[in-house]
Amino acid sequence: MTPDTLLALDATRLARCIATRQLSCRELMQATLDRIGRLNPVHNAIVSLRDGDALLAEADERDAQLARGERMGWLHGFPLAVKDLSDVRGLPTTLGSPAVGLRHPAEDAVFVQRMRGAGAILIGKTNTPEFGLGSHTFNPVFGATRNAWNPEKTAGGSSGGAAVALALGLLPVADGSDMGGSLRNPAAFNNVIGFRPSRGRVPAAPADDVFFQQLGTEGPMARTVEDVARLLSTMAGWDARAPLSLAETLPDADAADPIACARGKRIGWLGSLWPDLPLEPGIRELCEQGLQVLEGLGCEVEPCTLEVAREQNWSAWLRLRQMLVGGKLGPLYAQERLRELLKPEARWEVEQSFALTAAQLYQATVARSSVYQAFRRLFERYDVVVAPTAQVFPFDVDLRWPESINGVAMDTYHRWMEIVTPFTLAGLPVCNVPVGFGPGGLPMGMQFAGPARADLPVLALARAYEQAAGWTQRRPPA
Repeated sequence: MTPDTLLALDATRLARCIATRQLSCRELMQATLDRIGRLNPVHNAIVSLRDGDALLAEADERDAQLARGERMGWLHGFPLAVKDLSDVRGLPTTLGSPAVGLRHPAEDAVFVQRMRGAGAILIGKTNTPEFGLGSHTFNPVFGATRNAWNPEKTAGGSSGGAAVALALGLLPVADGSDMGGSLRNPAAFNNVIGFRPSRGRVPAAPADDVFFQQLGTEGPMARTVEDVARLLSTMAGWDARAPLSLAETLPDADAADPIACARGKRIGWLGSLWPDLPLEPGIRELCEQGLQVLEGLGCEVEPCTLEVAREQNWSAWLRLRQMLVGGKLGPLYAQERLRELLKPEARWEVEQSFALTAAQLYQATVARSSVYQAFRRLFERYDVVVAPTAQVFPFDVDLRWPESINGVAMDTYHRWMEIVTPFTLAGLPVCNVPVGFGPGGLPMGMQFAGPARADLPVLALARAYEQAAGWTQRRPPA
């Protein structure tokens, strides 16, 4: 098997090849390191890469375990890199910020412990925007990550490094995190699958705000929906250190088929969610072609409306996000020397949080509940609702953020990703699926969202669509 052939395998087939010893862990690690050496200098997806000889030695140990009949799990021998917002024992966590420096954690995040326990070899980190703020991956520590399909364009974010690494075959699967579309937007921009799980599905620990942080969540990314479902099964599950985590059992990651295909579902097409929400030309048309694929599967598709005022949704999003970011970054902002090292968008979030009142935050939670109830009413009629994943195609990598969409000015650095916010507020399971390529051959995706805790039904429909549409079979020119 040539290196290009083995790196083109999906993770499910790769795991079977390793388990049956058709492929050695050393071969996989060597091919991965070679491709990282060739493509990463251009795209900058992997950061804090460990020494190659040490990684090959770990791969040899995984092979020795297999020779003894010892297999750790479906990730046995997989090279994995973790988003540089989460802790990995033995690797620095920078958050992409010079204000943080190189912090060396003593323990793994819970989901990292689980991936390591399933046999993964942690090779480094994936790049992210500073503190994960903004859906465009660049920071002053490591620089910008460049789109897998066109290195002159953004990778999206904040899981931009993970999405590009997947698209280029630098990793078989990857983790990411999502508050403002960070598992969805970069997946759409790089033609891969990104899944934001139900709130609490993946335990958020270790963390200081385990009773409070309810917007962001970790989740899986991959080149196929089946691989996403397997990685979700590894990452998910109750942990006492995360008191809001869910205890429901998911299929074993090694199961023959962790999700069954779903056909004949009722689909609600939300379009741009609100009539005045701007979309770049070409996005709606690609999504509507994707709806035709669903109809070809026997699904019933009809337009629907989210009965929540746009400004009610946006106000709740702004205030709750400002509270969370301001609380987290406030101690850095309070130190003048470190404040100057924070990017302007981070300083803006903290400064906005100073003006928040308890009454405003209470009203924001009331508005958030209204968003959830509006979705709940939709799910009385529909199995899944669908909307575009992004409002723009991948833009120039040197831009900080799009200042306008289709002639409409953006009033914040993240307003251009407004279309993802209601799904985050409602805590729903949401999967980005590719819908094809627009101007200049740049990818786009759409969001499949289901009721709270309906993670597997959403993934089942996403897989049925994926198999019919075939977009995930396309690979970048590199």
